[in-house]
Amino acid sequence: DRFRLLYDTKGRFVLHRISKEEAEYKLCRVQKVYMTGRKVPVAVTHDGRTIRYPDPDVKVNDTVKVNIATGKMSDIYKFELGAMVMVTKGHNGGRVGTLEHVEKHDGSFSIVTVKDRKGNTFATRLTNIFVIGSGDHPQVTLPKGRGIKKTIIQERAEAEARGDL
Repeated sequence: DRFRLLYDTKGRFVLHRISKEEAEYKLCRVQKVYMTGRKVPVAVTHDGRTIRYPDPDVKVNDTVKVNIATGKMSDIYKFELGAMVMVTKGHNGGRVGTLEHVEKHDGSFSIVTVKDRKGNTFATRLTNIFVIGSGDHPQVTLPKGRGIKKTIIQERAEAEARGDL
């Protein structure tokens, strides 16, 4: 079996079973783009990969789809309004939604506003955001709950309906 380590809506790690086709790639967040001393363009990703000669459209905070076997990037998912994102840290860790607004604060943390499919909006730091797709199409399959956080009242009502309480 093949698994991908993702976050559930409570910010905990969860093993998520994936297909053989999906196991051939991973998503990497671009941390830095620069030119080396010998004039080779380079993109550094969140997991420490150094991708030489990346597509010129790749910018910081974008996500690239990397083939695990070859180490080459195939697709770019831009960090732009309307992109599907997952929160990786903080109080909202594991939540999935679309990027609504970016507040830039020079010298401090930039704040991002995200709206989930249920219409709930929440804010987090820009560094906590990971683009997982464009529009309504995530490039990785999501674990149970699809990144929608439920309130305590909703969780209790579902537990009562199942007969757990």
